[in-house]
Order: sequence, then structure tokens, then C-alpha cells
Amino acid sequence: MSDDQRLDVPLLQQRLRAFAAARDWGQYHTPKNLVAALSVEASELLEIFQWLTPEQAAAVMEDPARAHRVEDEVADVLAYLLQFCSALDVDPLAALAAKIERNEHRFPAGATPPLDGS
Repeated sequence: MSDDQRLDVPLLQQRLRAFAAARDWGQYHTPKNLVAALSVEASELLEIFQWLTPEQAAAVMEDPARAHRVEDEVADVLAYLLQFCSALDVDPLAALAAKIERNEHRFPAGATPPLDGS
């Protein structure tokens, strides 16, 4: 399989569906369960950085063991996000593009960022 095929979002979603189907996991892949799993995996990614200083966090990928953990957790987060999007028929790239466009209008370059975190 070429790199282009492995990086194609719909193909990755199909591979995730096939993986789950082969193990009869589809019954558990409801939107609620998938978003809960996504939250857990995002928390596991956060855990790697929890007590690091900003300098340590910036250098985390220099340690091969930590780099491997980061990559694994990023993969888990992305896998559950793609499965969640598949379950609800959301195009994740289209959703991201639309959100970026809305944010470009909401937060023009050079403007002061909002204090409420929105």
C-alpha cells in the first residue's frame, strides 16, 4: 500500500471499520461510546505532558520512549475521532475547513484574542 493510500481519510476509516467488524466490535461503536473512548485517549495523551515544564514538553519527542507514547496516543485519538465521524457521517476534513473559515472571520489577524477561550 502506498503512502498516499495510507493517508487517505476515507480509506483509513474503512480500515478501522473492517478491523472492528472482524472482531465484532461494531456493536460497541456507538457515537456515545466512541466519543467517550476519544476523551479517554485524549486524557492519556495529556497524561504524558501533565507535570512537564514548558521546556520539557517542547523537547518530549527527543526521548524515543516518550516519542513512541505520544505517537501511539495521537494515533488512538485520531482513530476514535475518525470512527466517531464515520458513525455520524461527518466529513472531518470538511468540518475542519469550515471551522477554520469561521475562526478566520471571528478572530481577524491582529485582533486581541478573547479571554473566554472561545
